[in-house]
Amino acid sequence: MRFAVSLLSFICVASIIGTVLPQNQTELQYTDQFGTFWYTVFSKFGVSQIYNTWWFLVIMGFLVISTTVCLLRNTPKMIKDIRSFREYIREGSLRAFPHKLNVEVGFDQETTVRMSKSWLKKEGYRFREKVSENGVLLAAKKGSANRLGYVFAHVAIVVICIGGLLDSELPNRLQIWFGSKAPIPATAKYISDVAEETRFSSSNPSFRGNVSISEGGNSSYALLGLGGEQFLQVLPFDIKLNKFIIEYYETNGMPKRFASDVTITDLASKEVENRIIEVNHPFSKDGITLYQSSFHDGGSKLLLTGYPLDGQTTETFELNMEVAGTSKLTTTINGENKEYRVTIDDFKPINVENLNAGNPQPKSFEEQILAVTGSAAGKEREVQNVGPSVAYTLSDDKNQSVKYNNYMLPMLLDDSLVFLAGIQLPGEGMFRYVRMPADDNGTLDEFMAMRAAFENPEMRRKAARAFAEKSRDERFNADMITPLAEQALEIFAKGGFMGIDQYVDGTDVPEAERVPENLREPMKKILRDYLLFSAVELRNLVRIEAGLAPVSLNSREEAEKQARWFDVSLRALSDLSAYPAPVMLQLKTFEHIQASVLQATRSPGKSSVYLGSLFLIIGVFAMFYIRDRRIWMWIKPGDTANSSKIMSAMTSQKRTLDFNREFERFRQDFSDLAKK
Repeated sequence: MRFAVSLLSFICVASIIGTVLPQNQTELQYTDQFGTFWYTVFSKFGVSQIYNTWWFLVIMGFLVISTTVCLLRNTPKMIKDIRSFREYIREGSLRAFPHKLNVEVGFDQETTVRMSKSWLKKEGYRFREKVSENGVLLAAKKGSANRLGYVFAHVAIVVICIGGLLDSELPNRLQIWFGSKAPIPATAKYISDVAEETRFSSSNPSFRGNVSISEGGNSSYALLGLGGEQFLQVLPFDIKLNKFIIEYYETNGMPKRFASDVTITDLASKEVENRIIEVNHPFSKDGITLYQSSFHDGGSKLLLTGYPLDGQTTETFELNMEVAGTSKLTTTINGENKEYRVTIDDFKPINVENLNAGNPQPKSFEEQILAVTGSAAGKEREVQNVGPSVAYTLSDDKNQSVKYNNYMLPMLLDDSLVFLAGIQLPGEGMFRYVRMPADDNGTLDEFMAMRAAFENPEMRRKAARAFAEKSRDERFNADMITPLAEQALEIFAKGGFMGIDQYVDGTDVPEAERVPENLREPMKKILRDYLLFSAVELRNLVRIEAGLAPVSLNSREEAEKQARWFDVSLRALSDLSAYPAPVMLQLKTFEHIQASVLQATRSPGKSSVYLGSLFLIIGVFAMFYIRDRRIWMWIKPGDTANSSKIMSAMTSQKRTLDFNREFERFRQDFSDLAKK
């Protein structure tokens, strides 16, 4: 019994760890949360899947065996004790009980016995009478079922643990160890490539796997993850996903319900039935329960617009791709063709973000849903749907890859309508975003034309000359202002604001040829001022070429609006000077295809756990609310003709206040009888 209690305590501690520590996370997530050292320690004990580790299952097995042995050894004794009235007790033994009574009453022995029986029946006692030459013994008891509480509680532990073992990976691991099951090879791409020894039959007694189906697709297999390897579980029916249903709140676009409209066809009887499976509304068939587990993109079709970020051209191109698809992209840099490989990592039709918290970070579509479902009312003012986004990876011919995350629609940040283009360099954990201003039509056309103009020497020259003609800088004449302004535009086009600082500081220039240190800050100020005013003229030239009117500053509101657009555009152009790709892909249109992930579970241990829970309730109730009592009463003739003596004792396993009150009532009743 002590061994069983020790095992149970160990299981409780392990279960607490498994509850507090998120299970089935990636290695990177654990490393980020706990660090390399502690993850190494945790991984040795398999705490990421603590309920299926070998040591946890072994302890569960020992607990079942130990508790079962304890039950087999002690239950017969308890049953025997429950049935026994212990009428073999001797008169002298009653004197050793702390709760005893010894009185003489004025009734003969027969009358006293009859009155005692009546009192015991009234109080709910069952009794057995034993007549001897010394007198009459009444051995009474009630609440003997209290001992059954211990039996039921321990049986509950065994039954629940057996249910846990049945629902764990143990049945499948036994098939792997003794049934020559092999994991799915890395080379397999289709179901037909998976060998028979990799498949668990539909009669598999216990499993828990995921069925991933795209809209319009079907599957009769579940994917099992066992010990870091993947196996196929054959299902006795086919599941077709007709439509993945998502409903949104009208106020902020956050999802409030998601479900799968499926058609299930029994492979044996060919019976067909349509079902809606959603969270908290599973569907069961042939002992297998299907739960709405999660969802992901099922290969949405995307039309991307490519914007050149290098050179004088503004000519865009289009790219048709699917999520998880890969395509080649050829671009021209400095007159040379360079090839890239584009891989679409993810597409999300909605992005619910708290824009007050700064730049958003990409989350999976499932995280978007689960983070907000059911709590829209409290977050309406903080979060909003900012529209679709696409995440892709661009790899060059040297296989150097950079991740990008671009939002399709402009969003209002700091009173400016901007497009966000995210960059995640190798080794970085978060995306850094470039904010590019939207024009009056809500597009990037004007900003991209501005970028191309910075790359055009002729446009820079015209803008510098236009600024010089309007300049009132008395420090320089017009002939000096033009080259300074043109130089500022050229430096900025190549290196942004940092390029101006490096140019004046003389980075990579011999010390003797650098600008004197006391003149550097004034020089930086002049170049920045000339850059600013020349860029204003450059923008007007761009608008005139596009058939638009020059920027109007007739009102204060219009002036503030144009100033914000200009400030954001210069900051974006400065950031783009370090953009790690010559093109940027922007989502133009899409055809959203959703995929649902259903969890297919056969849990034979579920009934066992329910039964064990019932036994545990019965056992706890019996132990705490059923109180055992035993009374022995020796009744023999008294010293006079019409009297008798009562020697009695009361006992209980737990001498609580209730027991003391009951004994006091027993003592008072028979003491009153003695007075009569």
